[in-house]
Order: sequence, then structure tokens, then C-alpha cells
Amino acid sequence: MTSPLPSLGLRSVRLERLAAGRYAVTNPRGGTVTLGRGQDSDYTPVELLLAAIAGCTSVDVDEVTTRRSEPETFVVDCTGVKVSDELGNHLSDVELTFRISFPDNDAGAAADALVPRVVNLSHEKLCTVSRTVMLPTPVRTVIADPASEVAE
Repeated sequence: MTSPLPSLGLRSVRLERLAAGRYAVTNPRGGTVTLGRGQDSDYTPVELLLAAIAGCTSVDVDEVTTRRSEPETFVVDCTGVKVSDELGNHLSDVELTFRISFPDNDAGAAADALVPRVVNLSHEKLCTVSRTVMLPTPVRTVIADPASEVAE
């Protein structure tokens, strides 16, 4: 996991157990986040999924709008309802709410005018995270021999 650039579109993280119900997830660049079961301040896997959905579209919106003006506020809430039904455990009613404001000037107005279009474009085409959730995306599990551990 030391390669700085993914090849052929491959993205990866590594999860390692720290203690019962507590894990560290590390990306190839060395960034780490801890997660758990929701019994402390660590993120749960579902919260990280919501954060990824919010973060993905936020990056798109921020990238485009800040070419015109820096926001005065930029807050995105992402919510979803965890359900257990005939399909198993999953989220329903996932919703992103954007609260973004710009300075009261021409540049701010130009940036503000871009928000609806960029949010829609991100949702419909650009955001890999929400697009992956919305599309049928196979997830394969593999049980590897611990002796075949790939060196970092």
C-alpha cells in the first residue's frame, strides 16, 4: 500500500484491528481514520459511508465554485435511515443538504449560481461514491491465507 498513485483506476485502503470493535483504516498515502461500533467517538462504518457520500459531492462543488469565490459557509449534512428488511441491512432515504453561502458581490453571486448545476452533475455523473451506491455494484469477498500477506 505504498504506491502514491493508483494504477488503472484501482483505489484501496487497509483495515487493521486495534482492539475489540476498534479498527484503523489507512490509505496508500498514509492517512488514517479509526472506526468502531458507535460506542465512543470513533466513526461507524455507516457514518464513514455517509461522510464519503457528502465528501465526494462537496469536493466537486468546492472545486468549481471556488474558481469564482471562496464560500463564507460550506456545510453539507448527509443523513440516511438504517433499515433491516427482506433485502437485509442497508440505508434508505439517503439525503444530502447543502448550506453554502458566498460573499454578497458579483463573484459570490456567480459562485452561488453554479451550486445547483454542479450538485446535480456530481449526483448524476461525477461523484464516484454516490454513483457506486446508486448503481448495482458487485462486492466480492476473498479469504486469503494469512501467510500470503502482501508487504507494505
